[in-house]
Amino acid sequence: MNTERFEFLKKDYVQGFPADCGFEVNKVDYGYFESRLKIDPKHSQQDGFVHAGVIATMADHTGGYAAYTTVSENERILTIEFKINYFKPAIGEFLVCRSKVINNGKTIKVSESEVFSISTGQEKLVSKAMVTLIAVSADSIKTT
Repeated sequence: MNTERFEFLKKDYVQGFPADCGFEVNKVDYGYFESRLKIDPKHSQQDGFVHAGVIATMADHTGGYAAYTTVSENERILTIEFKINYFKPAIGEFLVCRSKVINNGKTIKVSESEVFSISTGQEKLVSKAMVTLIAVSADSIKTT
């Protein structure tokens, strides 16, 4: 994968709802994607922890882009399903999601996403997701 493709994926990742959430790209490599979120009060649920939906969105979206690094520019990645486990409440200054492709099939791919909260420089694993994705032809997707 060339540098131009990596730059495209970095920009493409931060659009629409993920951009509204405030997700940023930390690192991109073949089969790997890392994102970051500066935690804001808008990300909280009623008890002040980061809302589970924010964490799930980050895990799914970042896992999808890890898979997106493994296909050509003529293909797109769509989530088929995902499962997420939450280990502890997410609090702190940042969330970081590290996703890697653990099964790189031609059509069906599986990514593993780990989400960490960062508080005063300390990382804590708060959740882990398994994301199953499908690679489809860009021409087969109609967005209108």
